Amino acid sequence: MRTFLAILAIAVCAAVPAMAADIRKLDLGKSAEVWLAEDHTVPIVSFNISMPAGSAYDPAGKAGLAAFTAAMLDEGADNLDSAAFHEALANKAIRFSAGTERDYLVISVSSLTENVPEAMRLLQLALTKPRFDAPAVARVRTQIIQSIQQAEAEPPRVASKAFTRIFFNGHPYGHPSTGDVDSISGITADDMRAFARTHWVRNGIKIAVAGDISAEQAQKLLGSTFQRVSNAAVKPLPAIGRLGAPGVHTIPMNVPQPSAVFGLPGIMRQDPDFIPGYVANYILGGGGFSSRLTQEIRVKRGLTYGISTSMSSYSKAAVMLGSVATRADAIRQTVQVVKDTMADFAKNGPTQQELDDAKTYLTGSFPLAFASNGGTAGQLGAFQRQNLDIGYVARRNALIDAVTLDDVKRVSAKLFDPARLTVVIAGTPAQAGARPRPAPPAAQPPAKPDAAKKP
Repeated sequence: MRTFLAILAIAVCAAVPAMAADIRKLDLGKSAEVWLAEDHTVPIVSFNISMPAGSAYDPAGKAGLAAFTAAMLDEGADNLDSAAFHEALANKAIRFSAGTERDYLVISVSSLTENVPEAMRLLQLALTKPRFDAPAVARVRTQIIQSIQQAEAEPPRVASKAFTRIFFNGHPYGHPSTGDVDSISGITADDMRAFARTHWVRNGIKIAVAGDISAEQAQKLLGSTFQRVSNAAVKPLPAIGRLGAPGVHTIPMNVPQPSAVFGLPGIMRQDPDFIPGYVANYILGGGGFSSRLTQEIRVKRGLTYGISTSMSSYSKAAVMLGSVATRADAIRQTVQVVKDTMADFAKNGPTQQELDDAKTYLTGSFPLAFASNGGTAGQLGAFQRQNLDIGYVARRNALIDAVTLDDVKRVSAKLFDPARLTVVIAGTPAQAGARPRPAPPAAQPPAKPDAAKKP
């Protein structure tokens, strides 16, 4: 595997600069950021559009409003009701989706080149003339409430929701992005109209375009699409004070396998230490079977099928986040091993071999995120939302290659302090019984966080 990754890294080292050379900025006004990756290999164009309309903008008492409103984006506009709007998309094989992150509403659109004008016409209608018809609102409301109720019985989702609330200490990042049953039940069509009017705006918009379209065509098309979208400014999110609530917090649930979500204040994306921290996180918990935490908790002790960690950055905060599930009589031991492993990593850092393997994987796998027009648009959109410059794609692998063992040790000593760890367990710990069983031999590795969006 190590040899394969080394060959892969050599094979693609020229691909990233070549790919980056095809990315250019377009002018849609000073309040917009537009990148184009022109590629005429296949007759498809993909768009990734980010607007300042994420869940953090939900008004007090209206948790879930941004997500609910986003879910209505393809549920009818102007003279097209929900069925007619979906039929118009299907007739032209247009892929259209929308979802909210903490900071942004993210819209993805993909179409055959010949149908791009129709795709953008429908997007313009959705943004400027949404209907919010009562039948569609009622149907989507029911779907959201059912999802919330289902989540209340799932330990991983219960732990994640509670962790977010506890970790962000009253900041808008801390409320549930999909809301709760009471808040969703109380949201009206007028609430959604007001939110769309004030947050579905081009002021602060970020657009990534990839595929079979020229700069001139994209410039003209985007100009006509967004000229009727409001240019109102969205009020900035408040700053964050203290992050985290160190210690173990338990949400009682009568389940055989509790889940734990744990985290630390992370490193902001613009901080020069982010890249060394990203590499360090991969070695500690982000690298699947090669990670320290997997070796200590799954391989050596058989306490879990999988454990993973990731680095996430928002506009106002950053977090190193991890998750693990295990037996009720092993959850306390598992959390302690997480802390012990983290403490050892903070003190001693990785080996040179671990660092070399991590850099080989992280640089060699990077171009895979650009394997399709949709992947390219999505990756560029993610970089835009992180406020990175257009040249980052060309520099990214060199930044990782430049990370030294001393860099990783220095950043790890600051980042992975178990005394600052916030842990939320969903499930009731039981008295430890028999010795832990060895790990099952044929389990699947845990999914890598943000696998399609590589920092």
